[in-house]
Amino acid sequence: MSGKANERELFYGGKLGKMIRCETISNAFQQDLSKFYRFHEVLEQLFPNIHRVCEKHEFNGSLLFKWKGKGQGEPILFMSHQDVVEASGEWKHDPFSGEIADGAVWGRGTVDTKGSLFCFLQAVEELISKDYVPECDVYLASSCTEEIGGEGAPLTVKWLQDNGVHLKFLMDEGGMIKEEPMKGVKGRFAMVGCLEKGYGDIRFTAKGNGGHASVPQKQTPLTRLAAFMMDIENHNPFTSKMNPTVAEMFRRMAPYTEGPLGKVMKYERQLEPLLEKLLPKVNPLGAAMITTTLNFTMAKGSDGLNVIPQEASVTGNMRFIHHQGVEESLALVSKIAEKYGIETEPILIHQPCPVVDYKGKPFRLIEHVVKKMYPGVIVAPYAMTGGTDARFYTPVCENSIRFAPLEINEQQYQSIHGIDENISLSALPPAVDFYKRIVRHMEGWKE
Repeated sequence: MSGKANERELFYGGKLGKMIRCETISNAFQQDLSKFYRFHEVLEQLFPNIHRVCEKHEFNGSLLFKWKGKGQGEPILFMSHQDVVEASGEWKHDPFSGEIADGAVWGRGTVDTKGSLFCFLQAVEELISKDYVPECDVYLASSCTEEIGGEGAPLTVKWLQDNGVHLKFLMDEGGMIKEEPMKGVKGRFAMVGCLEKGYGDIRFTAKGNGGHASVPQKQTPLTRLAAFMMDIENHNPFTSKMNPTVAEMFRRMAPYTEGPLGKVMKYERQLEPLLEKLLPKVNPLGAAMITTTLNFTMAKGSDGLNVIPQEASVTGNMRFIHHQGVEESLALVSKIAEKYGIETEPILIHQPCPVVDYKGKPFRLIEHVVKKMYPGVIVAPYAMTGGTDARFYTPVCENSIRFAPLEINEQQYQSIHGIDENISLSALPPAVDFYKRIVRHMEGWKE
């Protein structure tokens, strides 16, 4: 945390606090849109210039603003969702108080992702106040369904498609600026998400005769499911393979990484097979960046405490890596499930997203601005293991960059979807200035 906050930090913190105080928990089963419309009213009060100058579109609670430019070149888009997850547990400060204390703004959404939403809205608000007109059109998007995988982003993309909009690049949530982003990697890193894995929710169902639990049975639906899950856990069916994004991340991290892993990273090209084997054992996060993953999340058996179910099921959440995509990964899992008489049923599938080239101009622009704004910070591309709304934008954008320019510490990182979520006041001004620089660089940035 920073020391005594300055006037600008407190001003920004106060505005973000008002956004936090408007509770916007999304619910997949009963979405209350009225709370999002109240949030829109707060935004209108906080950012009057945007609402005066920009063209506003609303899609069942999700927002899109078009800031018309001079028409020079393809447009860009900044996005961060307005919905948040529930805030259970014991919090140091009320999760919807937006309280400023200990050099930070506290509350659900400060990091995920009203903090970045505030920063790019504030950046545009200030640029408009100076009568600045961007070279290209600038879009500002904020869905109210990101946390539930809902319709907000798809409806926004449909509007862009219907209006013939193709984006030069976009910036969504993803990586941030953090010290020691992986265990043993010393230094401050801006982790820029360039690769987002595919997504799958899969139901595995086993059937049997059922019966009374007082009469023991073998190979019941539940025991077969248990054996199947342990087989997956003990014998990972997916192949680990280094991809260019993660290889570049390791090359950039190598000089700052301690121990044997650092030495292997330094010679990644020569020792790639060794790194592929070593990662799963020493760094689960790194391992998830180079392989498909499957984790079991829900289970259903009988409704009676003394009833052997005729049918039982578990659901698994899969994240598909590019080199072993949806079809191959599902085939591998289905083959194992068949050994136990288990049926495999995909519930929801999203293909892996296009990979952003870390050598391309959009990434290099982000890297250039980070180095200007955050001296001493190392920029590294990385593979996201989670999902974002950006995955829906593939039809209108090949360069979807997952990065929010907020500097956070380990506690703040752990608070995402946890308790005591907060963002340092000192993180807000440079992030606002970051977005301003990105807009201004559209005037013709050259390295």
